[in-house]
Amino acid sequence: MSFFQKLKESISSSTEAVTSKFKDGLSKTRDAFVEKVEDLILRRKKIDEDFFEELEEILIGADVGIPTVMKLIDELRAAVRKQKIEDAVELQPILSEKLMALMSSGRQDNELTMAKNGLSIILFVGVNGVGKTTSIGKLAHRLKQQGKHVLLAAGDTFRAGAIEQLEVWGQRVGVDVIKQQSGSDPAAVMFDAVQAAKNRNVDVLLCDTAGRLQNKSNLMEELNKIYRVIRREVPDAPHEVLLVIDATTGQNALSQAKLFGDKSGVSGLVLTKLDGTAKGGIVIAIKQELDIPVKFVGLGEKMDDLQPFDSEQFVYGLFSGLIAREEA
Repeated sequence: MSFFQKLKESISSSTEAVTSKFKDGLSKTRDAFVEKVEDLILRRKKIDEDFFEELEEILIGADVGIPTVMKLIDELRAAVRKQKIEDAVELQPILSEKLMALMSSGRQDNELTMAKNGLSIILFVGVNGVGKTTSIGKLAHRLKQQGKHVLLAAGDTFRAGAIEQLEVWGQRVGVDVIKQQSGSDPAAVMFDAVQAAKNRNVDVLLCDTAGRLQNKSNLMEELNKIYRVIRREVPDAPHEVLLVIDATTGQNALSQAKLFGDKSGVSGLVLTKLDGTAKGGIVIAIKQELDIPVKFVGLGEKMDDLQPFDSEQFVYGLFSGLIAREEA
């Protein structure tokens, strides 16, 4: 059984809707990355140094990340030598399998961590403009669909319109928002929100935070203050610190993940706007260079387009055209 057949069999238990979301959401990356690889294989036919150089350029262009690309190319060279491969077509499933292995290595805790009993608190961090508030709204919808009692905390009190934006999502999803006036102390908002969550027997409290203050140290100090308030009230919280990053910014997203990951105890990533970029390879770069699990990906603008990340669905979404042709 070929790699592609195994992959299709592996994801067959997933609903068709989920598979379609990954296929549709990755169409730009598929066009820019996989089709370029196919074109290279058809043009060059034989594997030589020029072939590897061009493949390297395609992978870097998809934002797979230079260290990861170097590792991948070395592994492909080794496979070519070991298996005595001459025809470029034979390298395609091997490349797919290597990408799958890269994404399946390291930490695999893609599931949301929740409290064993009582209130779960999830903190969202990230710079302004990455889709943080939208992700909170979509996750609230997802949790509510699962029967959870959800509450939102408007902790981004510094950005004009942030509180109102979260309130709009609260109304859309049908969950309450705990807020104070614009410019209020975010830690005070969190205190109020935790108290309200306890009093109302809430299952999950989703907390928005500021994306930018005067400087990075101020932002991190503010986050630390929020942590202290939350931990004082719920000692094992926050149960998740999700960093929201915009996939369309490519390597800049990786830089943000490094900055926040070092300083704010990030436990997982939410990668937004994956459907709007040809640089979906950033998922692989983040996985390899930071080993922070990607918990959710944004694959569209609809309420249910925030999907739990699945490496098999991701690779299948990228290579779905090839798989269809192999079956034909």
